Amino acid sequence: MTETIFALSTPPGRSGVAVLRVSGSQAGPMVDALAGARPDPRDAALRSLRHDGGLIDRALVLWFPGPGSFTGEDVAEFHVHGGPAIIEAMIAAFTALGGRPAEPGEFTRRAFEHGKMDLTEAEGLADLIDAETEGQRLQALAQMSGALKQLYEAWRERLISILAAIEGEIDFPDEEDVPDALAATAGPPIDDLIAEMDAHLDDAHRGERVREGLSIAIIGAPNAGKSSLLNRLARREAAIVTDIPGTTRDIVEVRLVIAGFSVTLADTAGLRETAEIVESEGIRRALARAEEADIRIGVIDSTDVSRNQESPLPLRSADLAVLNKSDLAQAEALTLPCRSIAVSARSGAGLDQAEAWLEDTVRSLLSAREAPALSRARHRRAVTEGREALARGRSMLSRAPELAGEDVRLAIRAMESLTGRIDVEDVLDRVFSQFCIGK
Repeated sequence: MTETIFALSTPPGRSGVAVLRVSGSQAGPMVDALAGARPDPRDAALRSLRHDGGLIDRALVLWFPGPGSFTGEDVAEFHVHGGPAIIEAMIAAFTALGGRPAEPGEFTRRAFEHGKMDLTEAEGLADLIDAETEGQRLQALAQMSGALKQLYEAWRERLISILAAIEGEIDFPDEEDVPDALAATAGPPIDDLIAEMDAHLDDAHRGERVREGLSIAIIGAPNAGKSSLLNRLARREAAIVTDIPGTTRDIVEVRLVIAGFSVTLADTAGLRETAEIVESEGIRRALARAEEADIRIGVIDSTDVSRNQESPLPLRSADLAVLNKSDLAQAEALTLPCRSIAVSARSGAGLDQAEAWLEDTVRSLLSAREAPALSRARHRRAVTEGREALARGRSMLSRAPELAGEDVRLAIRAMESLTGRIDVEDVLDRVFSQFCIGK
């Protein structure tokens, strides 16, 4: 934190403009040495950048004196032309003037250390940089704006009030103005908090699904048309299609954006009884992927529905059955646990209905709701730990207030680990190492 750091904040390589950032106590002297004079704070000024008597470039320079900057330290930005030689010359000048290259996420970590953001907001910023879909962008923006921070800080404040009530009975049992059953007054607030934590955790992993993408598995008998359906939905020939049963042995994945959310569509091996070793392994993997998937699309050959009866598809009520080859035959009446749609992967008939179902289903699973979503496994673990500690404290409230108070302290600590109030170095290292260099 005492060193002055610098980094290229735009992607490396040839470009029209490249932005180099500097943060630390020597940022101002670096601007003076390179540009001759510092611009007015937060104003862009055109300057000739010189080092060792030579002109490097004419560029825009911005000056952000601390603490009114992103990192809370003195920060400078140099918007130079994006030629590799210019960037190398700037890096050499920064090094000669006492700076060092920043580590991944070091600018954001300094912002965190100086109280510019909490840990959940920093993670939201990382997710915003990585966002590839509209859904990911909106979720990351809400988290970066403090949605999770406000929730967890509010829980922490309520936990502190609960702890104060418990410790009041422990520390002042004989005081007239402290009721004998003061700890009992903490019971209803604890019950309310536990209920809120349960609701927060019971979100079907919506936030993680938005970040990582929804998983959809296409399953069915050999030659039912699974690969053809995948190619239709992907709008390209992602999987090989032949009349030979068992063409697809391994899982073929395609990344799509559906209803503004990231989705991984997986074509799997045909399900049937076989003694062939490689095909058997493909079928095992197909069943495993179907079990793990968020949604399953079962493809049934309308011209030979008996094959579906030989190897029943592991479909659930929220899944979709696609009755393929509707241009060749009308499917017999089938008893299915989910909705079915007749399509022709060859001609495209009925595909618009299947795509509309997919959009509605993905949107209903992942669309934002009133409460902020848990977006990382770290958040889920900490909330779960806090909830379990609080439940233990509730059970001990009337029997051993001292033990109940200790459990409430553990719940407070869990909330503080979420926002980064407590110094958990390994957690901080893991979070900020995932950032790109220059942020």
